[in-house]
Amino acid sequence: MSNTVLVTGGAGYIGSHACVELLQAGYSVVVVDNLENSKIESLNRVQQITGKTLTFFQADIRDKAALATIFTKENISSVMHFAGLKAVGESCEQPLKYYHNNVYGTMVLLDAMTEANVKQLVFSSSATVYGTNPQVQYTEDLPIGAVNPYGRTKAMVEQILIDMSDSDKLKPTQTPWKIALLRYFNPIGAHESGLIGEDPNGIPNNLMPYVTQVAIGKLQQLSVFGDDYPTPDGTGVRDYIHVVDLAKGHVKAIEALQSEKFGEGGCKAYNLGAGLGYSVLELIQAFEKMTGRKVNYKIAPRRAGDLPEYYADPGLALKELNWNVEKTLDDMVADTWNWQVKNPQGYN
Repeated sequence: MSNTVLVTGGAGYIGSHACVELLQAGYSVVVVDNLENSKIESLNRVQQITGKTLTFFQADIRDKAALATIFTKENISSVMHFAGLKAVGESCEQPLKYYHNNVYGTMVLLDAMTEANVKQLVFSSSATVYGTNPQVQYTEDLPIGAVNPYGRTKAMVEQILIDMSDSDKLKPTQTPWKIALLRYFNPIGAHESGLIGEDPNGIPNNLMPYVTQVAIGKLQQLSVFGDDYPTPDGTGVRDYIHVVDLAKGHVKAIEALQSEKFGEGGCKAYNLGAGLGYSVLELIQAFEKMTGRKVNYKIAPRRAGDLPEYYADPGLALKELNWNVEKTLDDMVADTWNWQVKNPQGYN
């Protein structure tokens, strides 16, 4: 059987780290990316890190003809699907852009996979699908209730994939779908080489790249949204996960899809998080201690929809995927700073 994985959005932050782990685990990798939010240089560096080559197609997942050509040319056995827009704020301003890319794009991809009879998929989902849940530690059986367009696109795609998998029961002679829905918490960090990392376009949407850009002098000041939450220091508490641990979780998911565990097919969700939370101020303090750099920040009003505290229950991923985090908060901070110092302008 072929062991070639198609990685959609493979030139992006998480996708590029997944390519490294796949190549190092012995898989062949084919990347499709439209380079809207990513740089081709990341893939050159993936090859530099691993000493292995990958195949790249510049195409959009909404281009059915391009996908059909890729599936015809390459002997693909499974797909890792990262090609999605991911900024919550932008999704509220431009919801149609998000539904078109994230939901419609996935439907086109699923059509192409069905026609090529490739039925193994690892989907890049998000903890945002849980919405504003009163439970602080999230388990996979919590109700879905995303509260912004970005989160809703992830929840919609999850439902589509569940329905696709359920449809197998009505036509048992076909190759069954085998699907892992990976719900990430807050990925930060970079590859320890400093060659690949998070390179956001414009002003970062996420906390960690914002912190590093303030520390290096690229941005003036970080806004900490709210210091009156019912948490130990009043700032929001989140579950941060090192991007390399996250990437390894995807390889574990592919291995699970190819094992007896998914022998009959099916669609299953897994939380990928550390299982503990750090506050915004704890993250800043850890960063200052590790780097010796001061992070200039101010307290700003709470943002609508932000929760005081939540983190993953990663027990199911440990039990069924044999996956758990290996990196600490100090590792996340050190690797992020290493990437920032070596690449002050990102990949440019």
